[in-house]
Formats: sequence, C-alpha cells, structure tokens
Amino acid sequence: MLSFGVLSGLLLAGVLLRRRVRWIQRLFLPASVVGGLLGLGLLQGLESSSFEVSDEWTAGWSALPGLLINVVFAALFLGERLPGVGAVWRSCSRQLAYGQLVAWGQYAVGCLVVLLLLGPWLGLPDLFAGVMPVGFEGGHGTAGGMAPVFESLGFPEIKDFALAAATGGIVGAIVMGMALVNWAVRRGIVKAHGPMELAERKQVGTVTVSGDIVGTLSLQLAFVGVAVFLGWVFKQVLLGAAVELPGRWGELMGSFPLFPLCMLGGVCVQLFCDHFDRSRLVCRGLMQQLQNVALDFLVVAAIATIRLDVVAEGWVPLLILVAMGMGWNFFCLRVVAPWAFKDAWFERAIAELGQSMGVTATGLLLLRTVDPDCETEAASAFAAKQLLHEPIMGGGLWTGLAIPLLVLWGGWPVLGIALLMMLIWVLALRGMRRKG
Repeated sequence: MLSFGVLSGLLLAGVLLRRRVRWIQRLFLPASVVGGLLGLGLLQGLESSSFEVSDEWTAGWSALPGLLINVVFAALFLGERLPGVGAVWRSCSRQLAYGQLVAWGQYAVGCLVVLLLLGPWLGLPDLFAGVMPVGFEGGHGTAGGMAPVFESLGFPEIKDFALAAATGGIVGAIVMGMALVNWAVRRGIVKAHGPMELAERKQVGTVTVSGDIVGTLSLQLAFVGVAVFLGWVFKQVLLGAAVELPGRWGELMGSFPLFPLCMLGGVCVQLFCDHFDRSRLVCRGLMQQLQNVALDFLVVAAIATIRLDVVAEGWVPLLILVAMGMGWNFFCLRVVAPWAFKDAWFERAIAELGQSMGVTATGLLLLRTVDPDCETEAASAFAAKQLLHEPIMGGGLWTGLAIPLLVLWGGWPVLGIALLMMLIWVLALRGMRRKG
C-alpha cells in the first residue's frame, strides 16, 4: 500500500505542476508524464545521496506496466457498437493509408539506421531498430507494456530506451508540431485561431445497473476482466501451437505479448454484447475512464523506473534514432501529405504527426489548434481511422510481432516487410488519387 500511495502522490504532483507551471502547460505534457519524470528525478537523486530508499516505496512498480497495458487494450472497443469495416473504410481510407505509411516508415527508418550505421559502428543489436517506432507510434504505454517481451528475448534494457524515445517523441511532437502550425499560418495554409476556452465539465459515464445488484464501475471492470481472460486463453492457444511449429516459428509465437490478444478478447466481448445485451450494460464513458486510470498509473510507474544508467550509456544512438524518426515525420508532412490528400492536407497531416510521435491526444491537440471548430473532415477521418490503425500499429498486432522478429529473423527481413507495406500503401494512395 505504501508503494501505491507514493505512486498516487506522484500523479497528483504531476497534475499540480501541469496546472501551475507555465512552460509545462506550453509543452502540453500529460500529468502522468510529468509525475513519472518527477518520480524518476526524486528516485535517482535519493539513490545518489546517502538516503536509502526502501524497496517498499516502489514495490511492484516494475511489473505494473506489463499488467496495466492489458487493461488498456482490453477496453479499447468495449462499450461501443463495432461498425462495419466497409463503413469505416469509406470514411477514412486516405487517412488510414497515410497513417500506415508514416508508421511503417518509422520501422523502415529504424532498421536502416541500425543496420547501416549503429550496428556496424557501435555493435548494437538489430532489436535496437524497434526502439524509436515502439516509443513513437506506441507511446509510453506500449513501451512500458512491452517490458516482459524485451526481458523474455534477453534484452530487458531496451524497455528503458523505448520509454526515453517515447518521452522524446511526445515533446518533439509538440515542439515541432507547433512550429509547423505557425509556419502554416504564416503561409496562409490554415487560419489563425485564438486560445481555446476551457471546456465545461461533462458527464463521463452512465449508471447501467441498479446499485443493489452490483456497482456499475465494478460491472465495467468485470467486462474488462473477461476480455483479459479471453486474451490469456488466446495466448495459451498460441503457446500450444508454438510447441508444434517447426524452427523459430515456435519461438516467435511464444514471445508474442499478451496485450494485443486482450484487445481481441475485448472485441469478442463487445460482439457478444452487440447481439445479446439489450440492456446495454457496458458504458463507453466508464470504459474510457478505466483505460485512463490504467494508462495514467502505467505511465507514472514506467517512467519513474527508467534506468538512467542504461540510457546514459546509449544516449548517442538513441538521439540519432529519435532525430531520424522526427525527420521522417517531417518529410511525410511536407512532401507526402500534400500529394496524398485532396482537402485539408495540413490539418490531416498534423494530426498524424502528433499521434505517430506521441499519443492520439497529442494528434487531436495539434489538430484543434488549426481546426478548433471541426470545419474540415480531418477530425472525423482521423477518429475513424484509429479503429483500423490502432489494432495493427499503435501497440497492436504488428508491434507484438516486430520485436520478436527483429531478434529471431534479424533487421533485414523486418526492413523488407516494412518497405513492402510502404509500397502497398503508396500504391493505395495513388489509386485513391486517380479515383478523385
């Protein structure tokens, strides 16, 4: 309980600093990131002094990200009727193609930098190519949640680099994003807008069951638990199949993380509810709050437990990877986006830049600075695109496969897969342009 109290105190301190310190407000850093950085600084400072930090203060923190990421992904689709793939595709096809191109490009850039530069010069393993895309596209939640996978593959220190990359990505997204917004305003590409007004408080959930039966929040958590259980069942099936598969396919299946399977478990639960739950017991608003709770505590614990000594030893290659990742995202916005989109190209691209280097909220934040009243279709297309994009790239199925593949197959096959997928999405965008 002491460690939970300390973790909660760090999150509250992050909220206070986020509200009071102006430069933190300007960076739009989430309170969980601020609290995690504060905890990291305090723990490192205490350890370097004569004060001995009791293990009870941080008991369970290192295991927390790997557990809570399952809750985040299990609740991803719970509480909202799943739309048909065709309907989603018609709404966001160009946005999805562009977002996929950006995401696959991050893996290609990471592989090229490691295979041609960092590997030969510094002797870094091919797995280091996944540091930037996992930190950028996946964010702190995925980077922390992948810790068990990194450890099972024999590279536990990669988690610290991925978390550091995620921090650099979210700061870089805000700094570079706002600079690009100012550039677009000066060029007349978008209109200037005044500061956003504070949003009014709103209801976040609905009581869906009588309190004398069960608490509504308890019921929502039970749905999440069932989704996690189904994910565990799917994992056992994979492990069983891994024993029968020849060669290194068995190792690949055995190394696949749990959280994408929890997402599939959530889809199964929601499909069941769509057909049989006429009372609509699952509340989307409360599911989002459970996700937020899990993600906030996950991020604080993950950042606070970064081993700075490990990152300090490899800060040069990390900086190179982060810089190259930012360069790729800048290239996509300035060169690819004007060609890919027939309307509101900057609004659509700035949202992807924020999301692909930070989190979805970062993308929406940058989008709201140039389109606060949703005058373009960028916001709706971006939101619809996430339904198809996140299960694959944003910590989803490919993220779960890419990391084991980098260890088992090496960087060149993963680079080939990434380049092939980039070509497919470029051709898809070209076909969409021809159709108008």
